[in-house]
Amino acid sequence: MLKKKTITNFIKYIIIFFTLNLCVVSYAEIIIFKDCENKTDGFKKNEYTLDIEKSLMTRIFIYDKKTYKKYRLNDINTKKENSITRFIYKEEGQFLTDKLGYPQFYTQLVFEKDNPNIMIKSVINNEAGITNLAKCKKIETFQSKS
Repeated sequence: MLKKKTITNFIKYIIIFFTLNLCVVSYAEIIIFKDCENKTDGFKKNEYTLDIEKSLMTRIFIYDKKTYKKYRLNDINTKKENSITRFIYKEEGQFLTDKLGYPQFYTQLVFEKDNPNIMIKSVINNEAGITNLAKCKKIETFQSKS
């Protein structure tokens, strides 16, 4: 009789456990910086997507004719349509890409949630400088449930 009651309680706990897990809703945030203009290069498309849950930044860009020719002269592997994916992390309200060129010299892209300016942070021997890289005309934020 004791075994039957123990098994029944065990089944109840399993049912409660799965019911609670099905009721848990997680939210993922995606921020898209669209129509980003750069001072030195021209683009038909220049867009940055931050997937906060996956900790990824994806940049999709298409050079305009003039910029494509300029970079193609220096590097035959240059493509007109490009995409770049980098890991991101949050620090003091900013989203930063992973460090490129570490340890003596590195650069990172810097994003703020409601700021249309995309900055580039350059660090040389622990001395940091931040420069405006691009200004975006539109920021879209999406919340998805899962």
